[in-house]
Amino acid sequence: MARSMLIISRQAPWSGPSAREALDVVLAGGAFELPLGLLFLDDGVFQLAAAQQPAQLEQKDLTANLQALPLFGIESLYVARHSLAERGLDEQALPLPVEVLDEAGLRALINRYDHVITI
Repeated sequence: MARSMLIISRQAPWSGPSAREALDVVLAGGAFELPLGLLFLDDGVFQLAAAQQPAQLEQKDLTANLQALPLFGIESLYVARHSLAERGLDEQALPLPVEVLDEAGLRALINRYDHVITI
C-alpha cells in the first residue's frame, strides 16, 4: 500500500527555487498516484496570491503548475489561516480551492499523513 505524504511549501515563489521544487515533487508524486497533500504555510501562501508578476523579478510563473495540480490528482490543498492573515491575503480571493486550517486543523492534518516533507 502506498504511504501518504504531505508536502509543506513555506517559501514565496520569488525567493528562490524552493517553491518550484515543492510543486515539482507534488506533481511527480501525483503522476505515480501517490496519496499526497500540499500545505501552503508561512511565505508559501504567496504562491496562491492572484495577479503575480514574476517576470519583473526575473522569475518563472508558477500559476500553470498550480493549475495543473488537479490534473495530476492532487486535490488535497491546504493553507494556514494565520499565514494568510499575517500576510494580508484574503482567503476568499485565492485562485485555487484550498482548505483553510486553523492551528488545531494543522496539527490534525500533519498527524494524518505517514510522511511530512517541508520544502
